[in-house]
Amino acid sequence: MLRFGARLIAQLSAGQVVCLTGDLGAGKTTLVRGMIQSLLGPIDVPSPTYTLVQTYEGPEFELWHCDVYRLEKPEDGYELGLIEAFEDALCLIEWPDKIEPLIPEDALHINIAFEGEGRKLTMTGFKGIT
Repeated sequence: MLRFGARLIAQLSAGQVVCLTGDLGAGKTTLVRGMIQSLLGPIDVPSPTYTLVQTYEGPEFELWHCDVYRLEKPEDGYELGLIEAFEDALCLIEWPDKIEPLIPEDALHINIAFEGEGRKLTMTGFKGIT
């Protein structure tokens, strides 16, 4: 997951949204950790389960790591500043179904599923990601 995150971040930029779904423990935060550490080095990348949003200043754009599991309604995403972040930052969102009406149509969706001893990733959304 860490290596895949490092490969993936190299293909992303500001104004893009990546939605991460999967069961608890599937590797959503680990994938994000690989993305952020690939850009910023071996920094601590905690899960934003309780803070809801962790922001990081990248070399070219800001990154938002969001865990919106605890939001009660999609409109709560406005209070977090997500709409503005969707335009200016790279947004990595865990549990995007909680704010589904706010997610841009062109978001990249990555589902992580357990498969045997490993994981299976299914990506849908914007093109050009390998």
